[in-house]
Amino acid sequence: MATRILWADDEIDQLRAHIIFLEQKGMAVTPVTNGEDALKKVREEPFEIVFLDEQMPGMDGLQTLEQIQGVRPTLPVVMITKSEEESIMEEAIGSKIADYLIKPVNPNQILLTIKRVLDQRRIQSEKSAQSYLRSFNELSSKFNEQTDWSEWIDIYKKLTHWQMSLDPSEEGLQQVLQDQLHQANLAFSKFIELEYRSWLKESGDRAPVLSPDIMGKYVFPQLRKEEKVVFILIDCMRYDQWLTFEKILSQDYFIDTDFYYSILPTATPYSRNAIFAGLYPLEIKRKYPQFWQGGEDENSLNLHEEELLKEHLRREHLRDQVRYEKVIRPEDGNKIADKIRNVTQSPFSSIVYNFVDTLVHSRSDSDVLKQLAPDEAAFRSLTESWFQHSSLLRIFQELAGEDVTVVVTTDHGSVRSLRDTKVFGDRDSSTNLRYKFGRNLKAESNAAIFIAKPEEYQLPVDPPANSYIIAKEDYYFVYPTQYNRYQNRYMDTFQHGGASMEEMILPVAVMKPRRG
Repeated sequence: MATRILWADDEIDQLRAHIIFLEQKGMAVTPVTNGEDALKKVREEPFEIVFLDEQMPGMDGLQTLEQIQGVRPTLPVVMITKSEEESIMEEAIGSKIADYLIKPVNPNQILLTIKRVLDQRRIQSEKSAQSYLRSFNELSSKFNEQTDWSEWIDIYKKLTHWQMSLDPSEEGLQQVLQDQLHQANLAFSKFIELEYRSWLKESGDRAPVLSPDIMGKYVFPQLRKEEKVVFILIDCMRYDQWLTFEKILSQDYFIDTDFYYSILPTATPYSRNAIFAGLYPLEIKRKYPQFWQGGEDENSLNLHEEELLKEHLRREHLRDQVRYEKVIRPEDGNKIADKIRNVTQSPFSSIVYNFVDTLVHSRSDSDVLKQLAPDEAAFRSLTESWFQHSSLLRIFQELAGEDVTVVVTTDHGSVRSLRDTKVFGDRDSSTNLRYKFGRNLKAESNAAIFIAKPEEYQLPVDPPANSYIIAKEDYYFVYPTQYNRYQNRYMDTFQHGGASMEEMILPVAVMKPRRG
């Protein structure tokens, strides 16, 4: 079927040679001489692209553009102008035109513009598919026991890149990528099972940055240089979600994104307390028993983050005057954004923002959200839409006008749980889906990491519990009682607490405002 083009220009007769050239290329061109006729044609007929002269008598190009967008907002419009004035170009671009050209234009220029506008997505999709397939074997060859922690970060970055680059409509290619992600997480969980304990004993390049190291590596050096720092922890944020945030924030900030590994379990009571305390959970319980309550209620177990952070600052001989904020509701974030100067008056401020974790849990319990976000790509898009209208973005935008360093990270990610596995334990065992602590815990060996000596993992246990199990890959634990009910309820939900790349390999960004 011929590409249908509408071309509006008051000197359209002088462009007859251009129109004949396009028609010889198999395109159907409808010429009009003014904006009113162009708008009428758009209302009456389907077009794939419009060429619009900026300087027409009567309704000019910019006015016609506005009217066309009111009728067909997704129709691509290319503005053609005699003027090279920057203000006209900016106004046209600000009106979301597909492209603009400066007269005189030649037929090949018009043809290339049509291909670029209409075929860009297809060309980019084909190029991405070809690049991915070329890299497939090289990437898969790295899924082995010789791969170290830094190489796993590189693998995860590349797989995430392909997740966000490949066309979602290419179902066959998407399945290839999903299979490769499963293979990667299978090898990664084996790697964690072999290497994780040694990281807790080592330092330097042999071990990655872990949750207790975050403040010491990214925040305290800035404070020692007497820079003002705002530390923002976005609960349960995956790397792919951060990339969508980073794209928006890069307009206001210079951003340097690094990576660290969450401790196990990748759950708020353990990983977030470890970040603020600069200690592993077992060390927190021994050193500050009043701040470690035990149990599995995430809200009650993270009531002392501010106190743990102040103790951490004291141990590092830094001023413990820190402003600490926790955002549970949108209005909490708006209050912070409204009075951002109050935040930046302190040399060090910390903000915990909980909404992404809330969104993860809400999707698990809501059929509507599951339909809105049936997979990673849709869930990422949903998170991005929320961020663009959130009080969190307002906080970032207000901070961009201040003389501060902003450090952003998360405590853990989440994984889309697609496989259930039965777990056996006594009645006092915890109810978490991706990790459990209790007594005599049993599960399939391929689905879990068994921790018979929690102290080797720097984990506390309260009797009668004496062990932990951590889910691997995309498994989630289900008890045999009411098995089918819970299997169906939690199938294809985003969960955290286990050992997967999505939960453990996490971004940490140091951001400087672009102002000035």
